[in-house]
Amino acid sequence: MSTFVTQSSLPSLEEYMEEIRPIFDSKWITNMGPVYKKMQHQLIEYLDVPELSLFVNGHMALEMGLQTFDFPAGSEVITTPYTFVSTTHAITRQNLVPVFCDINPDDYTMDASKIEELITDKTVAIMPVHVYGNLCDVEKIQEIADRHGLKVLYDGAHAFGVKYKGVGVGNFGDMCMYSFHATKVFNTIEGGAIAFKDKKYQMRLHELKNFGIHEEDCVMDVGGNAKMDEFRAAMGICNLRHVDENIAKRKAIAEKYDELLGVVDGIRIQSVRDGVKTNYAYYPVYIDSAAFGENRDSVYKRLEESDIHARRYFYPASNDLDCYRTRMHVQETPVAHDTSLNILCLPIYPNLAIEEVEHICDIVRNGR
Repeated sequence: MSTFVTQSSLPSLEEYMEEIRPIFDSKWITNMGPVYKKMQHQLIEYLDVPELSLFVNGHMALEMGLQTFDFPAGSEVITTPYTFVSTTHAITRQNLVPVFCDINPDDYTMDASKIEELITDKTVAIMPVHVYGNLCDVEKIQEIADRHGLKVLYDGAHAFGVKYKGVGVGNFGDMCMYSFHATKVFNTIEGGAIAFKDKKYQMRLHELKNFGIHEEDCVMDVGGNAKMDEFRAAMGICNLRHVDENIAKRKAIAEKYDELLGVVDGIRIQSVRDGVKTNYAYYPVYIDSAAFGENRDSVYKRLEESDIHARRYFYPASNDLDCYRTRMHVQETPVAHDTSLNILCLPIYPNLAIEEVEHICDIVRNGR
């Protein structure tokens, strides 16, 4: 049986059927209905955020979060190349310019010490990325943003339920995007959200995801269709009941990996920032070929031969992709480039047996 890097968490069929029964009774299947509102309220409480707007997916949430700020076309947004391409696409598709900041070599988040040297008179925002369930240096980033009058929109696709010093991740910055994609710690099949503190964004986000409609005969904005439907919200309600249990199972798997791989020469595991309560979204290992005696791609291929499908994630870095390569060279972000060539995400999901984790570690350690 194949082992993949992740596996979607699902409730029982009976639990989901019970949750969607009222949808069939009411015939209200989209347009922010009662199930949407029920999940929205539950998530506000669980994530400990003041406001939350739900979207059809995380990417559209990110785009429309940017659109809410009304930045002039051609403005610059400082971001990281060590991310899924959606982050960079969201900036570019809003007619803004991504400016890539390098990352920390230990936790793979944006290196806050390198942000200020990238600020110009065109800079309007910082879009850092919380990576693998670990958080950026939110305090330093906010201090820089406040001093220069910049907005901060976090890509928190990996950070569902994560807290820093007891505070939910969605409270940092002006906005924080969550992804509820099928592969994430918490999923609504497809889905996403924007958390925010300032209520002035509430109506704008609501309108942007509904074609910009302000009233029945009044369209105030050039919006799109990015509403979450009732069936996905129902899946979210079901999955939210089990998310703490699933995170606990992920923790046990990560601890087994730590035990078996953390002492191996040439394998480096991710550092978690002090004060962060992580969600164990991914299990990345950095493979130092000089010390380990084998490079990342070789390990990746050996696992594939055993029907174990790890993931080179994120690879390539965004500024090494065909559509962005001419904008900023990878030599300008050497840590991100090096990390993209040497990181391998090993399988982790709640139903992964500890025996399978041990088997994966045996292949990684003993195949040299």
